[in-house]
Amino acid sequence: MKALFVLGLLVLSVTVQGKVYERCELARILKNLGMDGYHGVSLANWMCLAKWESDYNTKATNYNPGDESTDYGIFQINSRYWCNNGRTPRAVNACGISCSALLQDNIAEAVTCAKRVVRDPQGIRAWMAWRSHCQNQDVAKYVQGCGV
Repeated sequence: MKALFVLGLLVLSVTVQGKVYERCELARILKNLGMDGYHGVSLANWMCLAKWESDYNTKATNYNPGDESTDYGIFQINSRYWCNNGRTPRAVNACGISCSALLQDNIAEAVTCAKRVVRDPQGIRAWMAWRSHCQNQDVAKYVQGCGV
């Protein structure tokens, strides 16, 4: 019984963790999905954003008690404005997707939604982590040695 309990915990942690991309692996995927230079945002800035928002984890979530919204996925896209989780009051769902789509290991839908976010007037400044950790910083290290 004890072994079964430990195995259950192991399965739970794997399920919750999701895919955590290696830095260069994610850089190549984002480049292939057209993120380098998209709406004037360099690949290095997208990588810095993903590092500080989710630590490259597709299953990352963060609940915001102030407005009862949740941030989802590798880019921590918010349920108040961009996706529908069925719980956030007065949600807009500007990307027209379920928030669970942002938690997939295949990040194509998360990238499509992030592109929609960056086209908004705030641009990449919509992300607090980008403003705090990437803006006016040398972000080249996020793609260094990746061949992208």
